[in-house]
Amino acid sequence: MASTAPARRTTGVPESLIAVGARAEARIVGLLDQEAPRWAEVDPALVEPIAALRALVLSGGKRLRPAFCEWAFVGAGGAPASPVAVDAGAALELLHTFALVHDDVMDGSELRRGRAAIHRQFVTRHEQAGWRGEARRFGEGVAILVGDFAFVYADLLFSEVPTTARWVFDELRLELCVGQYLDLVGTASASSDLSLAERIERYKSGKYTVERPLHLGAALAGRFEELHAPLSAIGLPLGQAFQLRDDLLGVFGDSGITGKPVGDDLREGKLTPLLAFATARARGAAAPLLERIGAPNLSDDEVHRMQAMLVDCGACEESEAAIERLVDEALGAIEVAPITAEARHALRELATYVAWRDR
Repeated sequence: MASTAPARRTTGVPESLIAVGARAEARIVGLLDQEAPRWAEVDPALVEPIAALRALVLSGGKRLRPAFCEWAFVGAGGAPASPVAVDAGAALELLHTFALVHDDVMDGSELRRGRAAIHRQFVTRHEQAGWRGEARRFGEGVAILVGDFAFVYADLLFSEVPTTARWVFDELRLELCVGQYLDLVGTASASSDLSLAERIERYKSGKYTVERPLHLGAALAGRFEELHAPLSAIGLPLGQAFQLRDDLLGVFGDSGITGKPVGDDLREGKLTPLLAFATARARGAAAPLLERIGAPNLSDDEVHRMQAMLVDCGACEESEAAIERLVDEALGAIEVAPITAEARHALRELATYVAWRDR
């Protein structure tokens, strides 16, 4: 963390998350390893986008969505590591990969998980080959298609499911698009509206990271009607806590751990509750700094001063207090949810990890 970051607790990755994530990853890699040679027979060049997708999946990721889905499935009476839960988890992870690739194009992000973003890789490919046309347009076009591959493969993995599970999956995807559009508008309009910031985070990240994967697990086990309300009581506050932590990591995170440059959110001018808190609190000398948020040419010194301002004005403290409150709310809901003891334990661990992770 940067030196100006407020002190906070950290937590290790739960074993239950590691196990679920490994199964989802293996399922995706197995699928892509079948697909690459199939399309290579059409044209060897088609291996490249699939290989780029495979490499991104293997480059890391928290695998939270597969974990929330599987533990809700187990909590509703499903068997751990059931093929239906593994396929659903792999579909969620591919959908997340689709969103990351497209998000990097929209934001112009150069790095993802410590390596060049997909569009940046193919810009370089174009430049090194000396091809005609604009390298940027080529790189972004290929990245959009890599994301599309991920989206379609997610759908293929989720093809044989109950009607209710399909409805949840479709709602999850629509909500993600809704959140992404609101994010673009909030950034472009330079809004500091806290209610809009919270709406963006609810739809772009919170619901699709926690609440809907929980719903999906219950639907796959045939208990959506009974469990959707208690699972929302867990997922909505926990999803919000997840994104509030993400916002703090986007400003203060160690780039060697997060895989993204420090201060990226400040350079992009992302509308987040953290920045909305700062706008409401900061006074005097902080005003010129706030006006520089969203400037792509922010210097390292400016980023450092913005970090200090976010601490000094109390915006970080307000975010940390909100995380504590939201996690307590989620943990209380976990205790009373009608789910199995095994799932209750796993969800407690996930709740703590989501709130106090370092990446």
